Amino acid sequence: TRLSRKIDPYPFIPHIEQLLNERCEEIFNIQVSGLVKRLKHTNAKTAVVGISGGLDSTLALLVAVRAFDRLNLSRKQIQGITMPGFGTTDRTYNNALDLMYSLGVTIQEIGIEKACLQHFKDIGHDVSVHDVTYENVQARERTEILMNKANQIGGLVIGTGDLSEVALGWSTYNVDHMSMYAVNCSIPKTLIRGMFTYFIKEKKYPEITNVLQDVLDTPISPELIPGKNDTIIQETEQIIGPYMLNDFFLYHFITDYYSFSKIYFLAKIVFKDIYSSQEIKKWLKSFIKRFFSSQFKRSCIPDGVKVTNVSLSPRGDFRLPSDASYQSFIDEIDSLD
Repeated sequence: TRLSRKIDPYPFIPHIEQLLNERCEEIFNIQVSGLVKRLKHTNAKTAVVGISGGLDSTLALLVAVRAFDRLNLSRKQIQGITMPGFGTTDRTYNNALDLMYSLGVTIQEIGIEKACLQHFKDIGHDVSVHDVTYENVQARERTEILMNKANQIGGLVIGTGDLSEVALGWSTYNVDHMSMYAVNCSIPKTLIRGMFTYFIKEKKYPEITNVLQDVLDTPISPELIPGKNDTIIQETEQIIGPYMLNDFFLYHFITDYYSFSKIYFLAKIVFKDIYSSQEIKKWLKSFIKRFFSSQFKRSCIPDGVKVTNVSLSPRGDFRLPSDASYQSFIDEIDSLD
């Protein structure tokens, strides 16, 4: 079968530069407007953002800064908190500090290693065993700090997780999965990368252009496992698959209602020069498993602003039982060449 039409490998991103610029500006303004509305409604004069030095938290910080500017509130009322742990590298740590310093928000550094080591001791976990417990203890400690700090200063914890992570369940339940208002929850990772490219090219934030570029160039990682020689050894896309593929799967599954066999067929054509059929099949099966098994997290996600035409909120467009079976979809993909 030959395809007579072009299929875009980046369905969330307009391929015409002018349209992309307009889309990025509109998306950012919707994010800001949503946060402004929530701050007014709750009468909150402060906000708390956990800054990791990665894409998502950087975008959330930029949204918060623009929202506070619109409200004529001091940027110092935004509490940026960096929480270095066992796997934090100098690169992301310094980028986090540079972002907060350059944008003029209040900076606080709270290391989590001592608290995590005490917790490992309390529950009898061997610190040398780098399993899911080792990783999630760090995530839970960070969320506890953010929530308690928000209570202390009467502010909102701004959620940083994006649509791709929501779809794949790439978060710890009731931890980084949770916030008081989520500004990135309907923006997929590939589109966030596109927004960063727009910010950098148009010099929207000239004081941090170099930092934004380095954040964009940094491998995506939760940085929970310590590396050697200050290097990132835990790369997200090696664990859950390339975001290019995952966002392609997500778009055509949710927006176009395509079957997974059709998505696989299209992906083999679109990505034939980048990924083999076996790689595409591997990551599509991973996507199916993660998407269906993570519905329990989506069933209780916090409020957030809908920006794109894809939403996985249980209060909006998408419904799915948390115990829905996906084995028939896996069998379908396994039967294909």
